[in-house]
Amino acid sequence: MELTTVWFTLIAVLWIGYFTLEGFDFGVGMLLPVLARNDRERRMMINTIGPHWDGNEVWVLTAGGATFAAFPEWYATLFSGFYLPLLLILVALIVRNLAFEYRHQRPEKAWKDRWDLAIIVGSFLPAILWGVAFANIVRGVPIDETKDFTGNLFTLLNPFGLLGGVVTLLLFLTHGAMFVALKTDGDIRLRARALSVQLGLGAAVAAVVFLIWAQVETGNVGSAVFYVLAALALVGGIFMARAGREGWGFIGTFAAIALAVAGLFVGLFPDVMPSTTDAAYSLTTTNASATDYTLKVMTIVAAIFVPIVLAYQAWTYWVFRRRISEHHIPEAELEAAGR
Repeated sequence: MELTTVWFTLIAVLWIGYFTLEGFDFGVGMLLPVLARNDRERRMMINTIGPHWDGNEVWVLTAGGATFAAFPEWYATLFSGFYLPLLLILVALIVRNLAFEYRHQRPEKAWKDRWDLAIIVGSFLPAILWGVAFANIVRGVPIDETKDFTGNLFTLLNPFGLLGGVVTLLLFLTHGAMFVALKTDGDIRLRARALSVQLGLGAAVAAVVFLIWAQVETGNVGSAVFYVLAALALVGGIFMARAGREGWGFIGTFAAIALAVAGLFVGLFPDVMPSTTDAAYSLTTTNASATDYTLKVMTIVAAIFVPIVLAYQAWTYWVFRRRISEHHIPEAELEAAGR
């Protein structure tokens, strides 16, 4: 296997890791005003992702860095052409991360409400914009002979791109509800489980429409297999959640997102960014890659450090595997907040 193919696959794996892990982070953040009925339940929801959200964001940093090093032409065209949506995502993530750190620093209700709004908005924008961005990458954008993006923001806001945003939004909401049901106990667990089923049905309809459209536009036999498996995993997760099996329900949404993203990359290969101007101008794993020496060095480094990072992150999930109940939230904090 050529090193360009190896690194295309590794970048796909990094994005799969990011969407499956950060996806439930976004979902939990967006569901704060929907599931939580008081400050204690809001704290419970935030605490479910507290040990994980910063580690989950490492995946997108690594994906961006790997793209820059392995496929510099892809990185240059992508980040220049998608500058505004990526900037909005970055700002949203920064504000969201600040909210996680500062929300508990003062007891006033108004203070906490403002930071809660930052968490909600900071989760919503990336959830929808990542879908818009990836839908456009897969479908193709106008690129000229010098490998420059020649469109604008409205070029990206096409029906296929917007549908991609709706799909990621609904999938992350479902994934987040599944995670809350898996990680909490009490009334909020029951509400999250019921909501995950309702959201999952809407996500399934939108995802099927989008994946069929993607298959028609850029698909092949391999991508079709992944799309079918993704749909089955999502439906299976919804049925498991309805039966009260939150663990299997979460595995179902996790697998659905992973398989759908994998299918998008399979349909994209060997392109990394197709051109709608002329197929000859498309960026591929060959004409957008770094030198062979660079890829060799990167492969050695990745072989050493990626297993270490994966082992450490798996360990953190194991350590914080238990459910969170109301008695885990200190009463003193609630009294200071006037609750």
